[in-house]
Amino acid sequence: MSVESIQAGKQLPNIAPEISNHERRPRAPKQTELWTLLAIVSVAFLAFLVVPLATVIVKSFQTGDGAATLSNYWAVLSRPEFGASVAHSLIVAAVSALIAVLLAFLLAYTVNCTNVPNGLKKAITLLTQVPMLLPTITYGFAIIYSFGKQGLITRLLGFQPFDIYGFNGLLIGYVIYTLPTCFLLINNSFQFVDKKFIIVSHIMGDKPFTTFLNTVVRPLVGTMAIAFIQSFFLAFTDYGIPTSVGGEYDVLAMTLFNQMLGSIPNFNRGAVIAVVMLVPSIISIILVTVLERFAIRYNKISQVELPKGKRRDWLCGIASIVTLVCVLSLFAVIILIPFVTEWPFNTSFTFGHIAALFTDSELTQVYTNSLYVAVMTAVIGCLFAYAAGLVTSRSKLPNWARRTVDAMSSIINTVPGMVLGIAFLFVFSGTSLQNTFWILIAANIVHYFATPYQMIKDSLTKMNASWETTAKLMGDSWFKTIVRVVTPNALPTILQVFSYYFVNAMVTISAVVFLTGARTQVITTKISALQHVAKFDEIFALSLLILATNLVVKGVTAFLTRDRSREKARAAVKVKTPQVAVAAAAVRPDARQTAIEQTGANGSPDFPLPTSGNRRARNVFTGALSAVLAVLLVAFGFGATASSANGQVVIYTNADDEAVVAFQHALDDNGFRGQYIIQSFGTSELGGKMLAEGKALEADMLTMSSYYVDSAQERNHMFADLTDVKSKLLGTSENSKAPAYRSPTTAQEGAIIVNTKTLAESGVPEPKSLKDLADPQYKGLISVPDMEGSSTGWLMIQAIADAYGTGAEGQKILTDIYRNAGPHLEQSGSGPLKAVRSGEVAIGFGLRHQAVADKAKGLPIDFVDPTEGNYSLTESVAVLDKGRATNPKAQQMAAVIIDKGRKELLQTYPTPLYQGETAAANASKNSKSFPQPLTVDLLQEHQDFSSACKRAAQSE
Repeated sequence: MSVESIQAGKQLPNIAPEISNHERRPRAPKQTELWTLLAIVSVAFLAFLVVPLATVIVKSFQTGDGAATLSNYWAVLSRPEFGASVAHSLIVAAVSALIAVLLAFLLAYTVNCTNVPNGLKKAITLLTQVPMLLPTITYGFAIIYSFGKQGLITRLLGFQPFDIYGFNGLLIGYVIYTLPTCFLLINNSFQFVDKKFIIVSHIMGDKPFTTFLNTVVRPLVGTMAIAFIQSFFLAFTDYGIPTSVGGEYDVLAMTLFNQMLGSIPNFNRGAVIAVVMLVPSIISIILVTVLERFAIRYNKISQVELPKGKRRDWLCGIASIVTLVCVLSLFAVIILIPFVTEWPFNTSFTFGHIAALFTDSELTQVYTNSLYVAVMTAVIGCLFAYAAGLVTSRSKLPNWARRTVDAMSSIINTVPGMVLGIAFLFVFSGTSLQNTFWILIAANIVHYFATPYQMIKDSLTKMNASWETTAKLMGDSWFKTIVRVVTPNALPTILQVFSYYFVNAMVTISAVVFLTGARTQVITTKISALQHVAKFDEIFALSLLILATNLVVKGVTAFLTRDRSREKARAAVKVKTPQVAVAAAAVRPDARQTAIEQTGANGSPDFPLPTSGNRRARNVFTGALSAVLAVLLVAFGFGATASSANGQVVIYTNADDEAVVAFQHALDDNGFRGQYIIQSFGTSELGGKMLAEGKALEADMLTMSSYYVDSAQERNHMFADLTDVKSKLLGTSENSKAPAYRSPTTAQEGAIIVNTKTLAESGVPEPKSLKDLADPQYKGLISVPDMEGSSTGWLMIQAIADAYGTGAEGQKILTDIYRNAGPHLEQSGSGPLKAVRSGEVAIGFGLRHQAVADKAKGLPIDFVDPTEGNYSLTESVAVLDKGRATNPKAQQMAAVIIDKGRKELLQTYPTPLYQGETAAANASKNSKSFPQPLTVDLLQEHQDFSSACKRAAQSE
């Protein structure tokens, strides 16, 4: 007899053998409850997945005038770099998924199939999940600050072990990012592998490798394949890690990011890329369907003592420890840097970064919001995933019904969070869900549904399939069987699902960043805003706060499941089977003796038989407590929406902290204290909301890059003419032509930024012009922004185009600059400054005022005003035209910001914009304006020029 034939096993013995044939043949079950669950799940999928994705697909065929053509597909697919980004994405995602699955299997095998100390098993289970406790946007920063030229690990080793940009950096980031998900899936399935067959295989004389394959690998083939698929798509769709360390290794997610949120957002072409990224979901659905035939269902799980194997234990234990050390060492900087004055320049201890967070008046509310969204996501997500799991794993519904849920899960697994957020933005703008907690909760539940669903499905599938049937024969209802039999067995998995949803809701950025409003901001959106202003110390401090919160939740989950997972099989025999037997006693009195004989020694049951009175009292108390908690949670969710009617002016802004402070001072000093709410966004995120929501935007007024305001006005006609501003613009070529619906607040000038310490170590002279950056001696030492992803890059392109033209000379200079930058061609405007600050490069191009501020702090940062001139982009204030709903105070506040706030703004942004203003002492000496108006058309022209030079640089 083979091990496989033993695993096939017989069902549990019939516990009521004397029931008549009539009683044994019930009518075909109607399964009303399961059909109801299927209807609920289907409606939710339709509303929050199918309709949003269908909207994205429709937009992929639409042109600017609304016509349906294939022009968007041709424009995207014909680009030569598109094919390269697809190939890169497939390769790095597949390799990282394979490595993550192998490492996860090693860790799960050590926990479940070796005799290493229990303390080590618990440590592995908890520590493996640490990476998922942090926002993915911090992964790239952690890699740079760990393995970069001035990184912590590099300093400890005395040399840089490998190049962190491109394939290497992406592989490290993706493996660490996807490892926890793979481990959760595989470890959860390990708990349902009956280890007695390992003993049987040994007794039968099988070779160790044969035993390993037949009793361990064979039952987990389906789960490991699904873990690979999920890991692949997590890496395939992530854009946070490539933003920091992708370098010249373009991946599809970054191509999507640049189309959706680049300097010129094109939602239609972005929708094309989103559709292309959905195509692999068809393959994954087929694979999941095929892999289900490998699932093994055990009648019961036996608790046995594993065979001794010291060599096995030592090898697995050491390998697991080494894996954990390698993974966790990457995150040491997140714990260290918040307590360092200024890494890597001043490594003295400070508590200032942490203290500053808790003195921020917005932090408490933002953190409370994050906790609320995470809890509600976890609670509702658990119910939703459990309902879906019951439909597909514990029912006899038609195959098409179950396949539909599986298909939805597979599709969700392939949808980038950014696409989901944009899709929600399109569909729910102007509805009652807009800018509420509920839209955030719905987005999180849908976005992270695949893994919780698979965990619960695996758990339910491996339970005895006859429990519901037997209980029905004994007279129990389906609902009672689920509550009293199935759910207690699945409770450890349900708790893990709760933890998974909570943690991911705390760390997610990609979807919710488009959906939050002024009163529903969460902590990760604050991190996103800080990234755009290059405040990386604060980013790490906030990441540490998220890590601490998630560690508490994971610790509580581990405590609650510590005994359940170990005693699962014994609990199934002692509690669940007797409950069915007791139900049989209700049908036939002499069945009670059968129950007693089956469950306890000496004819006595070893499980409690609670009285109906105690059970009723307990149920009433639990129900009342649950109702109170539900009311409180729902009331908090509607509280933010209700507070929006208090007449406060909502101000959206992409401005730096210095500008926001100046706005606040002007408003507070002129009678508007407490009458407004200012909410900061990154330029890309706010631009996306403006273009997608139009007049439905929550804000009453905003400050934003001028060309973005113009583009939004042209598309949505959403701004009213300013009526109260009295200041008159100077006669410069750009500012004198400012339209009536906006007034410039600041001018952001570009400049060359240098790290004086790194520059001296490199032994190269300080550049004086942008043309100098094309010199081969600066190869590998400079970082510049790519204007396709950042408007800051436009400042450099303006200078080159104006001084050298876009012909042969300008093309050669820009191509050589891009070649010298190599992997440091950054998609974010703050990227070069980040690289210069961290010592990754000696020279960068960025915003002048940020370098001025760093130099004033005493950092080894200086700036050079290039001989080509300091070109500038303005940011403007505008008031939303909402008809009768327009807040009358918005016009007054816009006037105060311009007429009263410019004096303070000039201290940080010293370029004069209005009549009567004079340049400050720290103003650039060569401020210039581009001779043509800075329109979206000019931006597109310069972007095409930049793209051609980038392709030329990368092809050589």
